[in-house]
Amino acid sequence: MIGPAVISRTALAALTAALLWMPATSQAAPPDNRPIAQPNGFVLGAYDPHADFTSDPNSKIEHLFLPWEDVDLTTLPDADNYARQRGRTILITIEPWTWSQKKHIAPKDLRAGIMSGRYDGNIAAICGIVKTFKTPTTIRWAQEMEDTSGRFIWANWNPKDYIAAYRKFVGECRAIAPNVKYMWSPKGNRGLSRYYPGDDVVDEIGLSVFGFQPYDEKVAGHDRFFAELLKPGYEEALKFGKPIYVAELGYRGDEDYVRKWASTVLIKDPQFSKLVAVVYFDDKDVIAWPYNLGVPDWRVTSNIIPKN
Repeated sequence: MIGPAVISRTALAALTAALLWMPATSQAAPPDNRPIAQPNGFVLGAYDPHADFTSDPNSKIEHLFLPWEDVDLTTLPDADNYARQRGRTILITIEPWTWSQKKHIAPKDLRAGIMSGRYDGNIAAICGIVKTFKTPTTIRWAQEMEDTSGRFIWANWNPKDYIAAYRKFVGECRAIAPNVKYMWSPKGNRGLSRYYPGDDVVDEIGLSVFGFQPYDEKVAGHDRFFAELLKPGYEEALKFGKPIYVAELGYRGDEDYVRKWASTVLIKDPQFSKLVAVVYFDDKDVIAWPYNLGVPDWRVTSNIIPKN
């Protein structure tokens, strides 16, 4: 997923500390459609550019997205303070491109630039700040690399090219920030293991799980929920023996569909014994889905599709 410029929004949320939600207990039903915390359930985290999770005591992972070009890093340290004040760890997804709509780069040029060292300064700038964080931090670089939809210019490369680029990034960043963990994060499609870059550069594995009811109807003919969508990618990732996260989660549909997702997604399931946490993507997508289904809004305050 591509998100908006979240660093400034996260910093703003940290400064305002708006009390958006404070349940009486960790099992209290929230006033929106966020995943409902469960006793001894999976850990919850969130990418939260709208500050819907600011005061949610159940959210334990603060997820940030940033490009490595054309980004203002001056507020990035604020994310450390924001997470530390709330007892959260940090997950940073670094996307190796610019979010500028006016600048485009071809995949071959990105590959060549990474391997030639053209982007070493970008890596150093980000990792040089992250190394100062007091909050435990994981970096997730160039996610969903096995996706074939054309969403990302680093996706659907020859596996050996992606692996070389991933290893290059981790090598450069680790030399600066040895205290950081690194997450390899395929989408969860069949064949993801072809892109595995090696145990020495992977601390954690992330997967993406999005439940979109109109899309379910088109491709499966029935509503699909968390276990069904997670299982294929999880089972292929399991063989690497690393802790597994759902680094991006979203769901959108009618009220029954959304309520079922919200009430069940954090329940511990024995078939996912290596799954550690689920991180909600609390924003609107930026890419239209197939079958003319439009751009889904995953935000927990607006992910129910109204009935006609």
